[in-house]
Amino acid sequence: MKRETWGSRSNFIFAAIGSAVGLGNAWRFAGQVYQNGGGAFLLPYIIAIFAIGIPVLMMELAIGKKYRLGAPSAFAAMNKKFEWIGWAGVIIAFIVAAYYSTLVAWVVNYIFASFTMAWGGDPAGYFNNTVLHLSESPGHLGGFSLPVLIGLLITWLVVIFAMRKGVEKMAKLVKWIVIIPVVILIVMCVQAVSMPGAAEGIRYYITPDWSALGDFDVWRAAFGQVAYSMSILFALMITYGSFLEKGSDIPKDSIVIGLSDMGISLLARFVVFSTLGYLSFQSGVPIDEMNYQGVMLAFVTYPQALSVFPGGQVVGIVFSLLFFIMLFALAIDSLFSIVQAVSTAFSDKFKLPPRKALYITCAACAALALLFATNAGLYWLDIVDHFVNDGNLLFMGIFETIAVAWLFGIGKLRDFINSTTTIKIGRWWNVLLKYICPAAFLVLAASFLYSNIRTPYAGYDQQYLFIGGWVLVIVTFVLALVIPKMTGRKKETGKAAS
Repeated sequence: MKRETWGSRSNFIFAAIGSAVGLGNAWRFAGQVYQNGGGAFLLPYIIAIFAIGIPVLMMELAIGKKYRLGAPSAFAAMNKKFEWIGWAGVIIAFIVAAYYSTLVAWVVNYIFASFTMAWGGDPAGYFNNTVLHLSESPGHLGGFSLPVLIGLLITWLVVIFAMRKGVEKMAKLVKWIVIIPVVILIVMCVQAVSMPGAAEGIRYYITPDWSALGDFDVWRAAFGQVAYSMSILFALMITYGSFLEKGSDIPKDSIVIGLSDMGISLLARFVVFSTLGYLSFQSGVPIDEMNYQGVMLAFVTYPQALSVFPGGQVVGIVFSLLFFIMLFALAIDSLFSIVQAVSTAFSDKFKLPPRKALYITCAACAALALLFATNAGLYWLDIVDHFVNDGNLLFMGIFETIAVAWLFGIGKLRDFINSTTTIKIGRWWNVLLKYICPAAFLVLAASFLYSNIRTPYAGYDQQYLFIGGWVLVIVTFVLALVIPKMTGRKKETGKAAS
């Protein structure tokens, strides 16, 4: 089968930005800033962008472009012993696709709810009881939430419809999907900064708590946020690189993608924290005492602010629709890229037609997503997200950078990149990939292990953290090691039979 391509540089740039800029920019980053020292979080975040984000992005795009294969097959082409690293990334992407689609399903529900602002004066009650039907603990799965199931059905139908004709057609659609949230963000930012109390929210956003910089959890959260937001270390950008044209300029494209991701994140934070400032002004509750983190910022705090927006209900409805349409646009193209990474890996490995691999991938991811559509879905999503993004991606960073930079030879990859770029990468890139990146990932991964062994995450019972966290981490890498052997054994059996 002939390898698909993006068709144009702009198609690739928009698709990659669409992958990088997702819900992680809109709510996860805001939650990380809120929890990790306000403005102090921005320093490790910006350092992480330039120390690991853009360098690793260049590395992964180069691997994909050089071998024109999905992550497992590309790593196997580098060295057969590396194939498991690619499968680990694919497994992580598969898990992320399942719970990420659930987040999109929540957004779908809120788009429809925005027409009447159905959450009224109790957004927390609406989110927990009407949308999620939230149970009392992770151990009480209960039944399924019908609104979430409907949202999942719509989400996966959109994914299949948009991706079924290949990457070039998908990229043309993503161009528009990427532009929409940026325009909406600018409109919302103008509105948000003009509201009473917005200045206090912005001050909280940019004023650093320098003591937080001594906390490894803050640095780990920043590096994990960059890896998650820029779509590195879980097979996505290797896959996207495999569809690049031969003359594509990886350094220029990586810088554009990285800076766009950072810029949109920072812009989105002005919207969120200006709104938090307004809500604080209205309620009299200081921002640091609001106790809303993560998804609650998007699905509880912001709707709460919309309910008391200046200008009346009509203005509230308009900005509710804008906000949740923006979230949907940000999320859906990221989901496209995650699904593409998984389906391409199986298409390349097992010689499946791309469309068939896509359908199988979507069906499998949707099946796993059912766990997060149960009444305990929010708890399991929180646990899995924590261990995947704060844990697995750090471990992937160690394995991937050591394999490529030390065992394969980062100089070979740099020569390949420099052969098709007008801006040559210097030896600084070798130093970052050989020393800085693996050392940073190693220290932060050790911090993750120490912190989570010492203190149960978010106060969850250890049995749930064991099942949804530690077992997940172990199974990810065990499966990654087993799959290449299974496929290799099948090939040997086939040869013997012939």
